Amino acid sequence: MWLKPEEVLLKNALKLWVLERSNRYFVLQRRRGYGQDGGGGGLAGLLVGTLDAVLDSTSKVAPFRILHQTPDSQVYWSIACGASREEITEHWDWLEHNVMKTLSVFDSNEDITSFVQGKIRGLIAEEGKGSFIKEDDPEKFREALLKFEKCFGLPEQEKLVTYYSCSYWRGRVPCQGWLYLSTNFLSFYSFLLGAEIKLIISWDEISRLEKTSNVILTESIHVCSHGEDHYFSMFLHINETFLLMEQLANYTVRRLFDKETFESDQILHDPLQITKRGLESRAHSEQFSAFFRLPKEETLQEVHECFLWVPFCHFSALGKMCISENYICFASQDGNLCSVIIPLREVVGVDKADPASRGVSISIKGKRAFRFTDVKDFEQLVAKLRLKCGATSSPQHTTNPEVTAQVASSPDPDNLVDYYEGRSMGQKDSSKTVSTEALMTVFHPQDAENLDSKMLKEKMKEQSWNILFVECGRGVSMFRTRKTRDLVVRGIPETLRGELWLLFSGAVNDMATNPGYYTEVVEMSIGTSSLATDEIERDLRRSLPEHPAFQSDTGISALRRVLTAYAYRNPKIGYCQAMNILTSVLLLYAKEEEAFWLLVAVCERMLPDYFNRRIIGALVDQAVFEELIRDHLPQLTDHMTDMTFFSSISLSWFLTLFISVLPIESAVNVVDCFFYDGIKAILQLGLAVLDYNMDKLLTCKDDAEAVTVLNRFFDSVTNKDSPLPPAVQQASNLSNAKSDHPKVDITDLIREANERYGDIRYEDVQSMRSRNRLYVIQTLEVTTKQNVLRVVSQDVKFSPSDREELYELFKKEHFLSCYWSVNSSVLRHHDPSLPYLEQYRIDCQQFRVLYHLLSPWAYCANKDSLALWTFRLLDENSDCLINFKEFVCVLDTLYNGSFTDKLKLLFKLHIPPAFTEVESLSPSKGTELSKEELIHFSQLTVSSPVDSQEADALKSPEKGKGKVDIQAYLKQWQDELLKKEENIKDLPRMNQSQFIQFSKTLYNLFHGDPEEELLYRAIAVVTSLLLKMEEVGRRLQSSTSPGKSPAVAVASTAEDQKKLQEENAPQQPESTKMQGPPSEDHEWSFAFEQILASLLNEPALVRFFEKPSDIKAKVETAKTSQLKARSRL
Repeated sequence: MWLKPEEVLLKNALKLWVLERSNRYFVLQRRRGYGQDGGGGGLAGLLVGTLDAVLDSTSKVAPFRILHQTPDSQVYWSIACGASREEITEHWDWLEHNVMKTLSVFDSNEDITSFVQGKIRGLIAEEGKGSFIKEDDPEKFREALLKFEKCFGLPEQEKLVTYYSCSYWRGRVPCQGWLYLSTNFLSFYSFLLGAEIKLIISWDEISRLEKTSNVILTESIHVCSHGEDHYFSMFLHINETFLLMEQLANYTVRRLFDKETFESDQILHDPLQITKRGLESRAHSEQFSAFFRLPKEETLQEVHECFLWVPFCHFSALGKMCISENYICFASQDGNLCSVIIPLREVVGVDKADPASRGVSISIKGKRAFRFTDVKDFEQLVAKLRLKCGATSSPQHTTNPEVTAQVASSPDPDNLVDYYEGRSMGQKDSSKTVSTEALMTVFHPQDAENLDSKMLKEKMKEQSWNILFVECGRGVSMFRTRKTRDLVVRGIPETLRGELWLLFSGAVNDMATNPGYYTEVVEMSIGTSSLATDEIERDLRRSLPEHPAFQSDTGISALRRVLTAYAYRNPKIGYCQAMNILTSVLLLYAKEEEAFWLLVAVCERMLPDYFNRRIIGALVDQAVFEELIRDHLPQLTDHMTDMTFFSSISLSWFLTLFISVLPIESAVNVVDCFFYDGIKAILQLGLAVLDYNMDKLLTCKDDAEAVTVLNRFFDSVTNKDSPLPPAVQQASNLSNAKSDHPKVDITDLIREANERYGDIRYEDVQSMRSRNRLYVIQTLEVTTKQNVLRVVSQDVKFSPSDREELYELFKKEHFLSCYWSVNSSVLRHHDPSLPYLEQYRIDCQQFRVLYHLLSPWAYCANKDSLALWTFRLLDENSDCLINFKEFVCVLDTLYNGSFTDKLKLLFKLHIPPAFTEVESLSPSKGTELSKEELIHFSQLTVSSPVDSQEADALKSPEKGKGKVDIQAYLKQWQDELLKKEENIKDLPRMNQSQFIQFSKTLYNLFHGDPEEELLYRAIAVVTSLLLKMEEVGRRLQSSTSPGKSPAVAVASTAEDQKKLQEENAPQQPESTKMQGPPSEDHEWSFAFEQILASLLNEPALVRFFEKPSDIKAKVETAKTSQLKARSRL
């Protein structure tokens, strides 16, 4: 590798380097401790190796280097290094042929040095044109990349993202070395005084990734993989390192376990485009958009520390101004003090406020302005914002020019929400399918003249909010302060609920930037039929059935449209139970289009991954909840022997935001807090509920008793200020029998939750979510493994430990292909919607790798052909994929099958549909098949007795596309249960060409066996006997045929087999001369019983097939060789 020229003082390096070659202008040196020459080993070699592992220098990378020298100078310049003698020799030869002759024309040493340096820089620049290295220090990164490739031997496609110097702890001993973070692996290398440590952990195997500290390690990163704990410390920038590790682990988990999300994410779709800077930027953008509830597409572009003038408090709040493509946001250092979101679509002017205070004034619609001071580079910022506002004066993502023109020329409304609601109403007049009113206003209109005490309190709440609007503004750009939170905790007034939910959730931005979207989706989704629509229809009448709004067609129709439209918009989620309950409450207080965008905000931003088949998001938040219980309620943790109890009772709390367990009039107050504070509000309330019932829970003897205690508590929760009529309120219908439990007001409960657990920060919750996500996914993977192994255990004789090891190898091979083949059309990513056995499947190429590693017949000369035929035999439904059960059953036959079982397998491999004529397109490769040839032959269709309709019936029902054919799965399952033992008489006969290939395979299998000669003789006898038997049979059946007798073929084939026996394996291709097409009139064939009976007469053949093989040794070898095998491919 050519290096950027750097000065080297040779006299300081003589003890570390040995001279190999030299001439007038260049020196080639070898590092002590490397190579075969004497004088480099011993203690000096150990010390040099240790220095190479610890120090950050060129010498730590390569054992060879080339220096440029000029006569009479003590200064040398390093210009190249190499990991091997071949590489450095190639550079040396290039210098001698292309540079040496030119140097003689220069007069001065300075000119020579200048010319050499320019030449080397030119070579580096030429190499870098196609390189993906875009780091701050390309030279150091190139060195690290070279060592990474040399140390770990990973495929060239593996992209190194960054590297760090750190210590890895082995017990109480720290080992200094280098941590390498690549797209698929966490790798560590250390070499200290002869002790080499090499660690490779794939990101998908990590179940725990967290920052920890203890007495010995002040701050370290803890990585848990397969139950083993690894600790790394002594980082220069531990927060930066942990952030990148977290991002890479999350990236891998999404890529391997969440196919649809990953494929829709263009930024991460190509692993070669991932860089350290890109990952850091992405992490900050995700934190930014989540904190301010902005669309996921927003990327954080600039951050400025500054002050924001808060007019109603008459002071300036210190914080950070965050700028993205479409928003300017501000949050005070104390996040609760003040925050503001300013969409650029609202901005009407950007000005320099006061040069002395470096001020920026931003004016928005409604004659309001925000003044920021002490802004660094405020003049450039003003120019940038003016340019942005000019480019985004109309709603983004709008493709309709008519809509854009209307928005641009519309008067400035005081409230943007009202403006877009008006637009929506105007659009919906033409489409009478969409409701334009919140259901609560239709079914429970407020009587302004008849005000009771509850209505008076409601009016007072409204007045408090109106005062806040006057001070803080109203709409998307209002100030959010502690006073805002206090009013939310008291409960949002019924008339303002829809508007404020839309505002606090960020749904107002989605709705504003996508006018007319909902109406279009409704029209496109009406009449569609899928599994989601069937489930929606089933659950419509179960959604708040006690509420009058959902006892009428108006409410039911609106609920159907919103849920169906969302399932159409997001087929990845489609429909999940609990979405109907949540959407019902949203429709009570928000108009139909608003309810749709609120549902989008909840499902896609506020509760990510909650509403899918595995509800991973809910399980992650339950793990966070358990962690908080341990921290805040330790006495409860000590009493409960099993923490899974909290998970089982709290699942509905998280999925339905307490709507399913609390009376509706109390539950809406919880939803108020959720839209303002996010999941933190649900976690706080959950802790408060457990704390309130602490004494009773501590006396419970079992889980059932504890559940009863909590259910009674929820039944006693009321909302004494709710203005809802008695017919709707659920708490008012409680019988007097439950009056022994004291009533608890929801407002008091929420206030107590905020006071006691308000110190739980949003950042801490997000950190705990990231930490527990890996654990939850690995737990689900363990469940999948256990279910697969339980199903397979009935069909194989392998021990439980062997089955588990084989499953891990099978799954690893699937993932290894995913690592570097993201766009493979045949390859299927993990699909949790499929049955357990079908979640991981491998194609023919992957099967070949495992077959070579694990099969006892893998030494065979035509092992590629055997792997191909075995795969074709297993692939009964012809989808070019096999599952673990099929894979392990064939291995079980090879290792644990009887003589008859193994012979029957070998026989079936040489008849259709498994058998196909295989010939490599490249004669130099012999029997070895390329990847393309393997895939081609695996997809060939060979005629078999099964007709096309039966073959179609064997195929697995399609999943994830439209309706799932449950009946087809049940039939497939029943067929497997009723599958009879295959009768050997049912096997078709083997024809002439197939039998010749069968004989060749047997000869290949016997090669290298201790009884090789005996086996060759035995198979020659068997072959001759079978052919003579067939000839006799043919003569008896038809003695009138005038054609050529098969005796010629018999004699020739027998002679050929004898020749094979004498000349051994290298001469086997000679037998292929006999494979010319025989005359159709005289085609001869064999039944399996004939072959079996003949082989049983030869003890040597029986001993060979009944010889036991050790799967454990193969598995251990495969575990260490699997990655190398993939690298070679």
